[in-house]
Amino acid sequence: MAIDWYMDFVDTGYSPARDELICLYYFEPAAGIGREEAAGRIASESSTGTWTTLFSLPPRMKELQATVFEIEGNYVQIAYPLALWEEGNASQLLSGIAGNIFGMKAVKNLRLIDVTLPHAYLKHFRGPHFGMEGIRDMMKIHGRPLTGAVPKPKIGFSADEHAEIGFETWMGGFDFVKDDENLTSTSFNRFEERVRKLAKMRDKAEQLTGEHKSAFINITSDTVTMEKRASMLAEYGWNYVMIDVVVAGTSAVSTLRDHCSDLGLAIHAHRAMHAAFDRNPKHGISMQFLAKLMRLIGVSQIHTGTAVGKLTGTKKEVKLLGDVLRNSLTKASGRILLEQDWGSIKSAFPVSSGGLHPGLVPDVLDIYGTDLVLLVSGGIHGHPDGTRAGAKATMQAIDAWMEGLSLQEKALGSRELARALEKWGYYKPK
Repeated sequence: MAIDWYMDFVDTGYSPARDELICLYYFEPAAGIGREEAAGRIASESSTGTWTTLFSLPPRMKELQATVFEIEGNYVQIAYPLALWEEGNASQLLSGIAGNIFGMKAVKNLRLIDVTLPHAYLKHFRGPHFGMEGIRDMMKIHGRPLTGAVPKPKIGFSADEHAEIGFETWMGGFDFVKDDENLTSTSFNRFEERVRKLAKMRDKAEQLTGEHKSAFINITSDTVTMEKRASMLAEYGWNYVMIDVVVAGTSAVSTLRDHCSDLGLAIHAHRAMHAAFDRNPKHGISMQFLAKLMRLIGVSQIHTGTAVGKLTGTKKEVKLLGDVLRNSLTKASGRILLEQDWGSIKSAFPVSSGGLHPGLVPDVLDIYGTDLVLLVSGGIHGHPDGTRAGAKATMQAIDAWMEGLSLQEKALGSRELARALEKWGYYKPK
């Protein structure tokens, strides 16, 4: 008598239906477990299976089970029937394709690389409220990257100090001032006070420059508090919120997407904690799938790395993340990315940040082009002549790239850039 039924979930001759979700995993079977059995266990545990054969099952169970249809080396593709998934519930999707399967003893390593989401699933999600063009229209910025900076160090300033640094950042030509991931509402810098002080400085900077200025102010907390904070931002004329989307979770982000949409607010998504599950290339969940998930549930932009700064990520990985967020059709790329037709889901900006300074700006723009949010923080505040000069130097570096000039050529007539190059040159932080 059979005890388990894992091989019932394997059919390498199967052709997935158009409305099925396709998942690509990297897997390593545990000792004593064959590849097909390990793959079958993944499909079983993430759909309708269990550890033993059962006395009886309704006929529909066969139609609902996931199917392993391709195994190539350590990679497996699994098709999931649409009926398994609740409409518009990204959290429930994760509970299936990225849930108990990571704890199975039958696999030594398991990594969810990517998922193709069919139109029948996508249509229940609203995606980003604005899209890249909507953000550009809102900020009246076209033809160049959007720019921003975090007051550094990332935490420790009072609300007054934070706002003063923000003013200097805006006056240097930057579009945004940004909270960092661990600044929410502390005893020395309360959220409400920071919002008010920054709004006052924003209005002053706009009056002096004639440019639109904004901020990514961190509302991360419990969902009720985030909704209240978002409403306050709208009251003070802000057009963005910032959320630490990984620690807040897909459910909270989904709720805030609709709340912020009603208020006319875009969502800046910080990816703090992502590397806890995406840095190991053999286990966890990939950054490209996280980016896809966040575009699906509606953020306007998310951090995607620099390839040349202080954080991990190769040029190829960073470019692929840009494709996932910006393109209406994401093309497949080897065993890294599956094809995705986004249908009516709007685009989102990639955000490049982490260890940047003016000398690295051309490298980042070579990778991303101009459709990105470029965050240069320590690389403006550490400028020998201060924050305003550092922001100007960064804007001069952007102009150089767009004009087809080297930074050295541009620096001949740009004192701020020349001073930045004297300090950092083309140094890449480690």
